[in-house]
Amino acid sequence: MKNRFNYLPVILMSTALFSCVPQRLMEEEQAKHKTCEAELAALKTTASDCDSKLAEARKQLTENDKDINQLKKDTSNLGRNYRQTDAKYEKLNQINEQLLEKYNRLLEGNIKDTKKISSELQMTQEEYLKKSDELKRLAAELENQKKALDDTTSELKKREARVAELEGVLKRKDEASNELKKKLSDALFNFEGKGLTISQKNGKVYVSMDESLLFASGSTKVEDKGIEALKKVAKVLEQSNDINILIEGHTDDVAMNGKGEIKDNWDLSVMRATSIVKIITKNSTVDPKRLTAAGCGENFPIDPAKTPEARKKNRRTEIILTPKLDELFKVLETK
Repeated sequence: MKNRFNYLPVILMSTALFSCVPQRLMEEEQAKHKTCEAELAALKTTASDCDSKLAEARKQLTENDKDINQLKKDTSNLGRNYRQTDAKYEKLNQINEQLLEKYNRLLEGNIKDTKKISSELQMTQEEYLKKSDELKRLAAELENQKKALDDTTSELKKREARVAELEGVLKRKDEASNELKKKLSDALFNFEGKGLTISQKNGKVYVSMDESLLFASGSTKVEDKGIEALKKVAKVLEQSNDINILIEGHTDDVAMNGKGEIKDNWDLSVMRATSIVKIITKNSTVDPKRLTAAGCGENFPIDPAKTPEARKKNRRTEIILTPKLDELFKVLETK
């Protein structure tokens, strides 16, 4: 009876141990399952990357095939010359062998004939050596031209890449100018045709404002309707940080009387341009470093006629907006 009680703890421990085994196996299987799922996701990602690289490689292979076809075409003439020279070389070699055979047959015959054949043989050998040298020269020339062709092709690819990059930069600049012109047209809709015009040329956007929209005659103070238009321009320029802004004042050819602080048309045009710069900086967050005020006096008329209508056209202020060309200069500086 005592022995039975001694076995009882052992039996209980064994039962507990075996009941834990299935739970542990299940946890291990779940861990393996999660690991497999992670590996499967990684393999899918890798497969997707491989598909993308395969498509890119096929595209590159197509381009390489085009280049190879062009190279084959360019070297076909050299190959033809090489084959022709090789054929001549083979023919001369056959003639040389025939003469050697004839020479051996007649060597024991008439000494005179033997000398003649020997002379012919020598001449043939000399010609053979010349043709052999020519063949070697053509082979070397062919190799050099192949190397030069490879170098030229490589350089051409570099230039094509550079041109494509330049075209991309110029396209982005044109798109920026078009977008800027559209924004200005939308903002200044009520002013266009009423003393204000917006145009685009040579990659620049021009906002031209008549004197009647901005100033009283001979004055450098911007009037209320002009301030309103300039505020709208300033708000658009706030959104275009990669644009340089040049303010040009223009006058007619009628000389100033020289009284007060305005001595001549130069003073008037510069002061008017400066007044506009101050309004833009006061009513916007445009960086003053982007602004340049310039006076042109009467030196750049729209209409050179000496009529009141022509002079009215010439009395204007132009805001010239130019996309910064830093990116383009970087490409040009790249060797």
